[in-house]
Amino acid sequence: MKHAYSSILAGIIIGTSYIPFPPWGIFFGFVPLWLVWLGEKNSYKQIFWSGWLTQFVFTFIGFNWVSYTLKEFGHFPWPLAVFVLMLFCAIANLYVPVVGVVWAFVARRLNLNRPGQILALVILLSVGERISPMIFDWHMGYTWLWAKFPAFHLADVIGFIGLANIGLAFNGLLLVAVLRQRQRQPWIASALCVPVLFLVLNVIGLIHGRTTPPPDALARILLVQANIDNQEKLAAKLGPAYRATVIQRWLDLTIKGVNERKPDFVVWAETAFPEVIDNPTLEGRYPQLLREAILQLDTKFITGGYSVLASNGRYTNSMFALSSKGEWLDQPYHKTVLLAFGEYFPFADNFPALRKMFPQVGDYGRGPGPTVLNADGFKVGAQICYEGLFDWFSRDLANKGAHFIVNLTNDAWYGRWQQPYQHAYMTFARAIETRRPLIRSTNSGISAVALASGQVLHPSPIYEAWYQHYDVPYQSNPQATIFMGWGFWLLPMILLLAALALCCPPFRETHRRS
Repeated sequence: MKHAYSSILAGIIIGTSYIPFPPWGIFFGFVPLWLVWLGEKNSYKQIFWSGWLTQFVFTFIGFNWVSYTLKEFGHFPWPLAVFVLMLFCAIANLYVPVVGVVWAFVARRLNLNRPGQILALVILLSVGERISPMIFDWHMGYTWLWAKFPAFHLADVIGFIGLANIGLAFNGLLLVAVLRQRQRQPWIASALCVPVLFLVLNVIGLIHGRTTPPPDALARILLVQANIDNQEKLAAKLGPAYRATVIQRWLDLTIKGVNERKPDFVVWAETAFPEVIDNPTLEGRYPQLLREAILQLDTKFITGGYSVLASNGRYTNSMFALSSKGEWLDQPYHKTVLLAFGEYFPFADNFPALRKMFPQVGDYGRGPGPTVLNADGFKVGAQICYEGLFDWFSRDLANKGAHFIVNLTNDAWYGRWQQPYQHAYMTFARAIETRRPLIRSTNSGISAVALASGQVLHPSPIYEAWYQHYDVPYQSNPQATIFMGWGFWLLPMILLLAALALCCPPFRETHRRS
């Protein structure tokens, strides 16, 4: 029972330290769980279940909005939505208990002493966090940006996942201090290492952030947020009667914004245009409405909408770059990384009966992967919603020459208080890793621009109709960041070297304990 309390405590600390909570426990949240593991290092069963309990608790606290999403997006009945949430919490971060079991095996096999055991905890959990498949690719590195710690600037070298690994190392240092205090040994110096190192990292980050190459070009962007609620979007998707109304609400805000100042691009959100655009000249009843409005406004557009894959006839969630003449500037981008249980049902291609069992779940086609659109001299890194959570996707866009990244999102399916903030800041993080501005347009918030410097400009209110002009400075010939190249491998190589060091005498018992 004592161990259960410690495991639950660890889960509470970790869960309540993630966005949108203040990051109060990111440097010691795992300590209660690791103390349990150190006391149970010969019991794989106890280690697994204590780790499982911790991950269940912090997943439930941080991601309880999943049930709301299943209800709104997947149209699950509430009992089923809550049941699936419990399943999600049970397996979403299963790497934690698995790492615990692996750690116990390694510690026993290598006969690690206490420093070796603690180092192994940091290494294995860092590796587990990096390689574990996740529906939502989250970690505590993003809290550094959320809290505006200047050390977030180091993400263009090691990525935000690298900052998460440093946070786990700080957990290890504080674990050393706790163990020394329990053994009545000098512990204050060990505990002070964390704030001192944290201060040093922030000073380095502050200095490093000022070395970002200055921009030499400017894009004038009008973001529009029409705040179409879920029922209205569904009505427009399923029947044509409401589509003109939805389009007009987007246009009314756009006309107001363009009348104030003409932008280079008007940017609408994911699936803002509730109809298929399947030809370059926007022919058809509803596309023609958009074309006529563009001609009247005489400005370029980037908008989300629908298309159809010629290969299999599946509908796609797509991004279109349109000229001031109402024509495609480039081929549309089709969303590649789809959201499970919303845009596809996992394994339904292998077991088609699943589609019949859950017809309310979408069945969208996939795009070709990271794509840069050539939009009248602007190289636009196309990114739709969920794709902003994966650093590899944005690195690929930047390596393909994107001047800036445009992320189109609809978060109206997720509720108000947690997910919009988590999703926004996980997406804004890509601007620092690639040192490319990121333009985020959403249906219901949070819409904003994150500059290459990490500054987030004028975030929109949530669930309000809104528009805002932005001057977005960028580099016309952007340089690659370290993280876009070898920096991605820097922390993994350090972890590998640290793992090899575990085989050395300083981290091993000189005599095997009986």
